[in-house]
Amino acid sequence: MTKNIEEYYAPWVKGIPMYISEHIELAWRKPELHRMMSNENPVPPSDKVLEAMFKYAKMTNRYPDQGLVVRSKIAEINGVAGPQNVMIGNGSSEVYDNIFRMFLEPGDEVIQHTPCFGIYGLRGTLLGAKMVSVPMLYEDHKLKFDHDGLMKAVTDKTKIIVIPNPNNPSGNFMDPQHFEPFAKLGIPLVVDEAYIEYAGLGMSQVELTKKYKNVFVTRTMSKAYGLAGMRFGYTIAHEDTLKQVAGSLLPWNVGTIPMWAALAAFEDTEGLAERVKFNNDAVDYISEALSVIPGFYVMQSKANYILFDCGETGKTGKQALEYAETKGIILRGESKKYGSDGWFRVTIGSKEENELFVNTMLEFFGVKK
Repeated sequence: MTKNIEEYYAPWVKGIPMYISEHIELAWRKPELHRMMSNENPVPPSDKVLEAMFKYAKMTNRYPDQGLVVRSKIAEINGVAGPQNVMIGNGSSEVYDNIFRMFLEPGDEVIQHTPCFGIYGLRGTLLGAKMVSVPMLYEDHKLKFDHDGLMKAVTDKTKIIVIPNPNNPSGNFMDPQHFEPFAKLGIPLVVDEAYIEYAGLGMSQVELTKKYKNVFVTRTMSKAYGLAGMRFGYTIAHEDTLKQVAGSLLPWNVGTIPMWAALAAFEDTEGLAERVKFNNDAVDYISEALSVIPGFYVMQSKANYILFDCGETGKTGKQALEYAETKGIILRGESKKYGSDGWFRVTIGSKEENELFVNTMLEFFGVKK
């Protein structure tokens, strides 16, 4: 008897929808709106990066290699032995996917610290894993890492622990001394450092990869380097571990143009420094400018976004988003948490966009400049 196609799906994937970022779709449909919602970099690629894109665009009739040159550069920047310690991917999202595929079976558990980047749950659920969410602590109107809570969540079913550092969306770091106890467990530990460049590589946990075979440090070129549309990410880990995990890679998973554009961006240290300074100055400007709003709390960020809680103002995050859109700004909403529905966040934009956002928020909350 003929079966319906629905009967052939793996049970744990049934009902999983395609991932769609509605706010990004809106931004592309209405380019006149200000894109202050997706943790993108407002500064376009430098001339050096554009030159590399153009040069290698003329060679895209050929298959790319395995990225030995750019992987060697990443190894050099991070003080690890060589390209054997680096695996590249089509954005860090593919890197997570590759790592997860090599460890997870249906019924396994993945520990994540929430609120956090949604891709962990998307990839874990696709593989039949149970996502174990440990809430961050909200004390004195600040979100804080709960390293004790994370450790207590570990069971014999735990297959992966993922900790974004700095965290998305709160923008803060976990104290460095709290990472090694997790590494010592032997459980695959993924430290997501997508925004590390804004604070500097001195905040990285990459040294743990030299001592523990179970530690993965993941990064992306989408943020400080401003190459979100190029889709280039990577992980740094022990050579022996990557020999196995690289078995999950699709052949030629990173294209020629992204690979060489990434190399040019790594070599353009002056361009990176300018982007980091612009971003960090903007974070300070927005944080200080909005600190005058009574009952409005700003999470101190070390990334290119800022999280707010306006619950005590009597207004909601949704209302703030709706008002901002009337001024041509797209912001990012957040779910209700810690008893407040006042959460929302902004991505750093251009100088003019940052000023427009500040003026819009002051106006919305009834505060005179």
